[in-house]
Amino acid sequence: MSRKQNIRNIAIIAHVDHGKTTLVDAIFQQAGAFRDNQQVNVRFLDSNPQERERGITIFSKNAAVQHNGCKINIVDTPGHADFGGEVERILKMVDGVLLLVDAFEGPMPQTKFVLRKALELHLKPIVVINKIDRPHSDPVKVHDQVLDLFIALGAHEDQLDFPYIFTSAKNGIAKLSMDDEDHDMSLLLDQIVKEIPAPEADVDAGFQMLVTSLDYNDYIGKIAIGRIHRGTVTPGSQLTLLTPDGVVGKGTVTKVFLFDKLQRVEVAQATGGDIVALAGIASANVGETLAASDQPEALESFEISKPTLSMLFSVNDSPFAGLEGKEVTSRKIRERLMKEIMTNVALNVEETDSADTFRVSGRGELHLSVLIETMRREGYELAIGRPEVILREDEKGAKMEPVEHVTIDVPEEYTGVVIEKMGRRKAEMTHMGTLRGGMVRLEFEIPTRGLIGYNLEFTTDTKGEGIMSHVFHNYQPFKGKLPSRETGALVSGETGVAVAYALSSLEDRGTFFIGPNAKVYEGMVVGESTRDLDITMNICKTKKLTNMRASGSDDSMRLTPPKRLSLEQSLEFINDDELLEVTPENIRIRKKILNSDMRAKATKKSKAME
Repeated sequence: MSRKQNIRNIAIIAHVDHGKTTLVDAIFQQAGAFRDNQQVNVRFLDSNPQERERGITIFSKNAAVQHNGCKINIVDTPGHADFGGEVERILKMVDGVLLLVDAFEGPMPQTKFVLRKALELHLKPIVVINKIDRPHSDPVKVHDQVLDLFIALGAHEDQLDFPYIFTSAKNGIAKLSMDDEDHDMSLLLDQIVKEIPAPEADVDAGFQMLVTSLDYNDYIGKIAIGRIHRGTVTPGSQLTLLTPDGVVGKGTVTKVFLFDKLQRVEVAQATGGDIVALAGIASANVGETLAASDQPEALESFEISKPTLSMLFSVNDSPFAGLEGKEVTSRKIRERLMKEIMTNVALNVEETDSADTFRVSGRGELHLSVLIETMRREGYELAIGRPEVILREDEKGAKMEPVEHVTIDVPEEYTGVVIEKMGRRKAEMTHMGTLRGGMVRLEFEIPTRGLIGYNLEFTTDTKGEGIMSHVFHNYQPFKGKLPSRETGALVSGETGVAVAYALSSLEDRGTFFIGPNAKVYEGMVVGESTRDLDITMNICKTKKLTNMRASGSDDSMRLTPPKRLSLEQSLEFINDDELLEVTPENIRIRKKILNSDMRAKATKKSKAME
């Protein structure tokens, strides 16, 4: 096997919000990927509108830059735990990783999860300690924490002697020691070329490539992306699709693309070591091998992480169905979900007893809410059920449930309330330590279902100052019943338009999610009750008109502004007897049974059966 000295393949791994995508921006600026007068979006790798709004990377991206005659293929990976399925596969494409760590926060749980995978694959790490300009940061201490982490993860001696660099990606600064003068990002590019091994590849052997991710294009169909293990591919190449169990299909390559800057560039051929995108193999799936038809040998595959959470997606059947969306039928919803699982491999879609309902399973609430938001923007109307965790059974038939490792950074005064609330949700504290700036770090193991609905509560309890992140830990014995939502719902008893007079007179019953003039229907949840019971109310009631005038009674009413819930907050809020109605224009919470009399009978019946 010879090495292709003019190529380096690297992945960037980091926790959410440690500056990963900003670092890639700085690398591109340094490598002269843009003209001086070119208008470039900040965090341009986050090209999906939701990625920009949420400030996170959801989909892994491929890009490439040139530095001193060497092509550096960069794969930007998601840092959020729900998209861990993307990260594990991406590492199969590269020879080294840039491990990006915040100079204030230090290594975080998601960093550990991905780093463990990288070390197991014997990838060469370069540690980038970023945000050195952040107040209260301690880059030297963080370097020691990273070394401790490497030791804890069982790194080999040669991996412990990792190269490192200090950066402020936002300001385009890099230096090898904190005592050095500020240098530009060419220092980091030099390190990549020097430290990351060139890819091994036998160019003359039969073609072989592991499919690590998929894309879809309406014009050329499915696109298989991966790194060429050996051989050469050209348009017209006849390839066989294999799993370790045998041949699963055949196909002809129609187009070959390499990555240059942020674009895919069509080329006449690609060879071993290249990261490539191939069109024409319609039946390709992630984890399968594409090989030359005269030498069909499968590469070692990988396990795709199994979903831990599921939701029911149904046709919207509310009184307002079809008024705002254009894709409302079960056939259209089914087509869209089937298209999604072609590229989103950590997602699972199952048919149910009802032709109008599908069970969609994913890696977490964020993973599924990104799909719901995407479909909503595409004009779909949906009714979504409460998220449920996916339980398994062990060899003895005992019930097992997914457990998350949670890291919480909060100001000291809120630790008591956080520990109490987590305890109620069957969490076990594994670590407690102090950070700089009056912050405390708490670490827990908690059942995944214990986190459903907690985010909203956590933000309120910590006045928005707490930071919570979590990563799937393992499956553990079922921990018993958990408390459900502690408050009831305010439910509209009429169909019509909400009136300020009625809202004003009912404000003491709870917090409203809607304001005056909002259209409502019977059974729609319009607010959160102050009590633990649901309250059905008439918010369409107008003031009785008389010909008498009382002094002061006609003054304008002052209403408390409504509490507007986001998609994630709404998913967290709903109970088992409620649904989320999602349309392109609105997100509404509603009862499954809209009629209040029928709802009361159903509640009475379920209590009698308990």
